[in-house]
Amino acid sequence: MGNLGKDPEVRAMESGRKVANFPLATTETYKDRDGNRQEQTEWHNVVFWGPIVDTIERYLKKGSSIYVEGRIRTRSYQDKDNQTRYITEIMGQQMNMLGGGGGRSDSHGNDMGGHDSGSSQQRSGAQAQQSAPQPTSFNSGGEEDDLPF
Repeated sequence: MGNLGKDPEVRAMESGRKVANFPLATTETYKDRDGNRQEQTEWHNVVFWGPIVDTIERYLKKGSSIYVEGRIRTRSYQDKDNQTRYITEIMGQQMNMLGGGGGRSDSHGNDMGGHDSGSSQQRSGAQAQQSAPQPTSFNSGGEEDDLPF
């Protein structure tokens, strides 16, 4: 769960398939040994493929609060100086829009806005389950996992 660090970058591949990339900031809050509140922010590269990219392109922007589920992938590439570089990405499989939005709807009248992420903690479990936005499912569409575990 975190906030987008910039607007999603959306590209269409030659095949017509879309891909969205964006940085996601997650912040951990803890108390140090002296009892002072500390925050540590981590940045994650997130990649989504396929039909969910249309929703990402339409509704997400810098600062949007989202919940992402996916798998972690590390890949290498050659930079302009022919040096091997590595990048670790979250290959998004599901996504929930949290907070903000306040009643936005898509062209079919479906509520696309999220709920205040803290408000569901004050509701009963069944009530929160009914009113919380459902994850947008994503199928990676045939990208094979080449990891041996």
